[in-house]
Amino acid sequence: MNKRASLLKVFAVLLMVVFVFTFAACGGSKTETQPQTEPQSTSSETKSPEAKQAETAAENEQAASEPAANGSKTLVVYFSATGTTKGVAEQIASAANADTYQILAAQEYTADDLNWNDQNSRTTIEQNDKSVRPAIGSETISLDGYTTVFIGYPIWWGEEPRIMDTFVESYDFSGKTVIPFCTSGGSGIGASGTNLAANAGSGNWLEGERLSGSSDIAGWIAGLNLQ
Repeated sequence: MNKRASLLKVFAVLLMVVFVFTFAACGGSKTETQPQTEPQSTSSETKSPEAKQAETAAENEQAASEPAANGSKTLVVYFSATGTTKGVAEQIASAANADTYQILAAQEYTADDLNWNDQNSRTTIEQNDKSVRPAIGSETISLDGYTTVFIGYPIWWGEEPRIMDTFVESYDFSGKTVIPFCTSGGSGIGASGTNLAANAGSGNWLEGERLSGSSDIAGWIAGLNLQ
């Protein structure tokens, strides 16, 4: 019995040694998992909101100052408070293969502003004062590269809207042929084209025309004999 007990004890010790070595080998074979690093932010992601806003403003200014968006030498400039002049301007641009530029008021004109029956409406007050120059809200445009400029507007109180005077006084039309056109419910172009030419002080201004959506615009342009 003593011999058998001794053998069992030896066997138990051997099993314990084998277990210890096996556990140690398994533990040593494990590899550490490296922590994932955060992806590096791109330059645009690290920019502050102020920097992004400044960059966007610079891009918009550059785009606005680039001449002849589609390579055309003709530009159609227009102001349209109700959409009527815009429709005619787009027809002229299509017929003349021209670029377009819309004059937007910094303070948009409302229906009440356009009420000619109200002596206190915004447009009534503006049209009664030839010195008024409403601010333009659209981006500036470079006229470089354009040789012909159509300028369109509605007739207000028998004349051009004062914002058109703001526009022509802000640009140099030297070396350009300028053709005014207008839309109205019944009034002709009157002295509006002459007024604009005088306020511009530069450019070769041709006689203007009152147009509508049903006018023969292609025929009118052909009759101008533009080069």
